[in-house]
Amino acid sequence: MSSPEVDHPSPWPADTGRRATVLDSAMLTFARFGYRKTSMEEVARAARISRPGLYFLFSSKETLFRAAVGQALDRDLAAVEAVLADPGKPLRDRLVEAFDHWAGRYVGPLTSDVAVVIDDNPDLLGEVIETPRRRFEELITDAIATESDREVALAQTLISMSIGLKHQVSSREVYLERLKVAIDLLLR
Repeated sequence: MSSPEVDHPSPWPADTGRRATVLDSAMLTFARFGYRKTSMEEVARAARISRPGLYFLFSSKETLFRAAVGQALDRDLAAVEAVLADPGKPLRDRLVEAFDHWAGRYVGPLTSDVAVVIDDNPDLLGEVIETPRRRFEELITDAIATESDREVALAQTLISMSIGLKHQVSSREVYLERLKVAIDLLLR
């Protein structure tokens, strides 16, 4: 019987920043090479850490991948929550900025590879990806609910439209332009 994969959190507070840096490097490495072709050696090199040091923090490539994706999604959701909670901005502007944090930054050559790696490995990620997706939908629905009685349908339509746009456009700027048009049409 094999033991479960263990992620070794750092016992030293100063290492929290180092761990975050390693996860950022890992995400970029996974985006560059894909999950299957990425080695722990390559991640260690990118993060400027020894391979044993990397294995001390993360017991396997799977554990590292889950943690890297989890960190990226946590950051995205924190930014979305902050934007949507700003009562000083019109709903349209808050929605555009929220979608930009959630999906817009993943449009373009290298950053779209991050989204592809995540989308290509749903079984590996499971709840790591599903929980944030549900939370994003809740946040968008709640923001729209303050100004519309069709909040669930509008939120789901915006999310579907954003997913489609992300795969159709070649730049973040085009994504944001088309997103603004869609939001304007739906909020009429």
